[in-house]
Amino acid sequence: MYRDLFHFNLPDLLSNFIHVEQVTVYTYAFCIALGSLVATLYTKWSAKKDLGIELSNSFFYMIFIAGFIGGKLFYYLEKPIFYWNNPSLLLDNFSGGFVFYGSFVTCIPTVIWYLNNKKIAILPMLDILAITTLIAHCLGRIGCFCAGCCYGLPTHSFLGVIFPTSNNISVHPTQLYEAIILLYLMIFLLIIKKYKSFNGQIFILYLSTYALCRAFLELFRGDKRGYLIDGYLSHSQFIAFLLLIISLFFYKKLKQNKLILK
Repeated sequence: MYRDLFHFNLPDLLSNFIHVEQVTVYTYAFCIALGSLVATLYTKWSAKKDLGIELSNSFFYMIFIAGFIGGKLFYYLEKPIFYWNNPSLLLDNFSGGFVFYGSFVTCIPTVIWYLNNKKIAILPMLDILAITTLIAHCLGRIGCFCAGCCYGLPTHSFLGVIFPTSNNISVHPTQLYEAIILLYLMIFLLIIKKYKSFNGQIFILYLSTYALCRAFLELFRGDKRGYLIDGYLSHSQFIAFLLLIISLFFYKKLKQNKLILK
C-alpha cells in the first residue's frame, strides 16, 4: 500500500534542536487533512449561501478536536487490553486507527451545543453538515485504503487486494467500497436537498441510509476489531442499528411537525 506519502529531511539547525532528522507524511493523515479542508470550505460556503451566516474558524477547530478524540478513543476501546499492554502505541496518532462512529457520536452533541449557544438554527445547519461529513468521510476511507486498515474478508474476486497486514491473502477492499457508497450517497442527498420538505430531513436521511450501508459493509470486514457478539455483531453494527432507530423516530416526529427545535 501507500502508507507513507512522502518523506523530507529537516534543516540541520531544526534537526539538531528537536533531534529528528526526517519527517514522514502519512497518506492517511494527508487524506484526513484534505477531507477536513474541503469539508470546511463547503460548510462555510453553504452556511453563507443557505443561512446567510459566517461561521467562525473556531467552529471547525472544535469539530476537528471532538472528532479526533472520539475516533481515537473508540479505536482504543475496541482492543483495550492490547493498548493497556502496549501504551506506547497510544501516541501513534497519525498513521491510522480511527473509528468513524466514535468521531460521529462525539461531534454531534458538540455541534448542537455550539449552534444552540451561538443562536444558529440547528436543523438547517445539520442538513449542511450531513454533506460535510460525507466529504470528509469519503476521503478518509481512501486514506484507510492507503494505510491498509479496515480491510475485508478473504476473496478470490478480481476486486481482491493484498494488504501488508492481510497475511499475503487477497481480501475485499472494503475501504473503497465504502468510499464509493459515500460518494453516491452524497450525490443522492444533494439532489434531495433541492426538494426537501422540512429542516433536518437531509441529516436524518444521511443518518439512516449510512447506518444501513455500514451495517451491510460490516459483513465484509475482515480486520480484527471489537464485537459485542463475537463474530456476529460488531460495535459499529450495534451503533448503526441504534442510530437507525433514532433517525426513524426523529424523521417521523419532524415530518409531523411535532418536534420543536430551532
